[in-house]
Amino acid sequence: MCNTAPRRAWTDLVRDVPDFPKPGIRFKDITPALADPQGLAQVVEALIAPWHGAGVQAVVGIEARGFILGAAMAQALGAGFVAMRKPGKLPARTLSQSYGLEYGKDCLEVHEDALPAGTRVVIVDDVLATGGTLGAALALCARLRLDVQGIGVLIELEALAGRARLPAQVRIETALRV
Repeated sequence: MCNTAPRRAWTDLVRDVPDFPKPGIRFKDITPALADPQGLAQVVEALIAPWHGAGVQAVVGIEARGFILGAAMAQALGAGFVAMRKPGKLPARTLSQSYGLEYGKDCLEVHEDALPAGTRVVIVDDVLATGGTLGAALALCARLRLDVQGIGVLIELEALAGRARLPAQVRIETALRV
């Protein structure tokens, strides 16, 4: 018996969660897309497609959904994976970078010996909102002297103009703009 059910696009599986993590924020929840086998495959393919042939040696994933996306991307690209985490989560010596969010302040850390200087990397996160988190990730990559090929994000919230707050020369690939 053939399965004739229509294939759902991963974009149909993203849900809005109002007032999370605080009142006034409309959170884009990608977990239903990740829970669906076809949705997950589509998400990974959408994220890696722009980077085929770019010589990416490692994917830098930002806590927490960037870990999920970045690890899958790294495996699909035959690259390594590096985690950028919230403070106090990494066991060895770290570099830190503070940044502003649309709803507060935060900080990212990376191991100071995460990758050799000159390693070709792509930074990945689930959402580009105000650009603060990705700006901090770029700053940490610069401090590590990594060769950033660009940024990959699943969803860009255009109304928050985060792209405009990032350096114009940085390539940004977005799977969905809303």
